[in-house]
Amino acid sequence: MFGRLFPESLFPRKLDPTAERRIRLAQARAEESVIRAHVDNALMFVDTLAEDLSFDRAIDTYIRVMGIPEPLASTVATRTLVVLGQDLVPFRRRSRDGDPGEGQDDSKPKLRLDEASDSRSRIRRA
Repeated sequence: MFGRLFPESLFPRKLDPTAERRIRLAQARAEESVIRAHVDNALMFVDTLAEDLSFDRAIDTYIRVMGIPEPLASTVATRTLVVLGQDLVPFRRRSRDGDPGEGQDDSKPKLRLDEASDSRSRIRRA
C-alpha cells in the first residue's frame, strides 16, 4: 500500500555522493551550533550560580537540568571547562599578552628534523 504513496523514484534509499556529503556537512554544522549554544548557556549558569556552587558542580547541574544525554554531555562539559580555564593556562596567557616567545607552544617539544637528517648524512659519509 505505501509503495504506491511513496514510490522509490521520489524517495530513493541511497543518495548520490554529493548530496550525502552536503547532508553530512549540514548535520555537522547543526551539531556544532547546538554544542556552542549549550556551552554559552552552561557558562551563564556557572556565572549565575558562582556564589552557591563550584564551577564543576554548576556545569553538572546544568547538564542534569537540561537532560543532555551522553556523549553530548561530556562534550559540553569539556568545552565549558576549556573556556573557563583559558585564563589559567600559562602558555595561553603568554601568547595572548604578547610576551617574548610569542607563537611558541611550551606544551610541545621542538621538532629536530634538521638534526635527524644531519646525523643520517654523517652516518652515510662514514
